[in-house]
Amino acid sequence: MSEEEPQDQQDDEDLQYFVRIGQTDLDGTKSVERSLSEMNGIGRRTARLIADEADVDRTATFGRLDDDVINKVVEIVENYAGNVPDWLNNRQSDFYSGETTHEIGNDLQLTRQHDINRMKMIDSYKGTRHKRGQKVRGQRTKSTGRTEGTIGVNVEEIREEQAEEAAAEEGDE
Repeated sequence: MSEEEPQDQQDDEDLQYFVRIGQTDLDGTKSVERSLSEMNGIGRRTARLIADEADVDRTATFGRLDDDVINKVVEIVENYAGNVPDWLNNRQSDFYSGETTHEIGNDLQLTRQHDINRMKMIDSYKGTRHKRGQKVRGQRTKSTGRTEGTIGVNVEEIREEQAEEAAAEEGDE
């Protein structure tokens, strides 16, 4: 057993626990595909394509890769929109620029928020639903998505009220 412990310590020294891509820290203890898919804007299919493009085993631990291989993966992630067909990008024909891009990380959240604010500003149907806090995509609202308190009968509250009424009646007599 004592022979195995130094190897584990040596393996831990080689492991990068965090790999930074853009403004996101990825978990270096997970596989390449899984840690890439934790990033906003990159799903399992996209992560698999990125790993194949970088000639990396997608099941390899991301933090154990060499620095030049990690840099190659980072470069492919940043230039993803140019390497795939337009239908595979998440931002096709942008409203303002008309370009097709693939947003990742905080940029994706920021552009989504800009889109929602634009819909609210022009008072489109979806914008008014966003303003009211209602469901936007045509879901049912009769029985789901209620934000108020419980709708059913609260038995405990009724029992407490009955006990208070009974105590008040006994006090009156």
